[in-house]
Amino acid sequence: MDAAPSTPGPALGIALVTGACSGIGRALAEQLGARGHDLILVSQRPAELAQTAAAITARHGVSAHDVVCDLARPQAAEELFAAVHARGLSVDILVSNAGFFFFGEAVDAALPQANAMLQLHVVTPSLLCTLFGRPMRARRRGHILLVSSISAFRDVPSISYYGSSKKYLRGFAASLRSELGVYGVNVTCLTPGATATALYDPNVVPVDLATRLGVMMDAKEVAAAGLQALFERRAECIPGRMNRLLAHTAALLPQAVIDAARRHAPWLPPIKQPPR
Repeated sequence: MDAAPSTPGPALGIALVTGACSGIGRALAEQLGARGHDLILVSQRPAELAQTAAAITARHGVSAHDVVCDLARPQAAEELFAAVHARGLSVDILVSNAGFFFFGEAVDAALPQANAMLQLHVVTPSLLCTLFGRPMRARRRGHILLVSSISAFRDVPSISYYGSSKKYLRGFAASLRSELGVYGVNVTCLTPGATATALYDPNVVPVDLATRLGVMMDAKEVAAAGLQALFERRAECIPGRMNRLLAHTAALLPQAVIDAARRHAPWLPPIKQPPR
């Protein structure tokens, strides 16, 4: 288990968190509130979002503004930026966390689902960094946390859309860090492994058992590690010793091992022989 978070970071004002209703996003919002930061919480689920905002305000005494927005739509980034501006709010910590997950071969993906993933994992986070990064650069201060995944370390079958989109986020974070770092703005990439969140169907994946066995991390642990890395201005954080080992080992695997895994993966359809 990673160490507990360090002392709160500098008072940088308001933190915006996407995907803030559950999982890692909810944990990040809770812990930022505990550090004394006012919040802008973003999700497409209005009831859960309002409940989350009220709970964090009651628990930590900070302001928590809820903004309902479907970030998988093409104009989402501009609409969110406009909504924040209309409320007279200034964002000093941008946390791009919203995402979802599906298994399957790329050619079998439902086009609306694939398009939503690319929008949510690639287009919207990039544009949010552009829109909110500009005033951060002008003020010469701020933090951006992009949530990627250890799947970014290796291209594997069954998660072509997910893994590639997370790989993009990791590369984008590294480039953005170099661009904004000279202006005093920090960019950190959080690359968690399997985490006990609603991404996994508990009827298919034994989440509770996996967490007890240490195969999955608790979302609160992941969030604590990510915020510690952010306020320490580190480039990247892979929470958990096992995840760090898996990430770096996966990067060294020969392609033949990956191809063999595809041939025997129980979660993919069996390879069919062509008709004779």
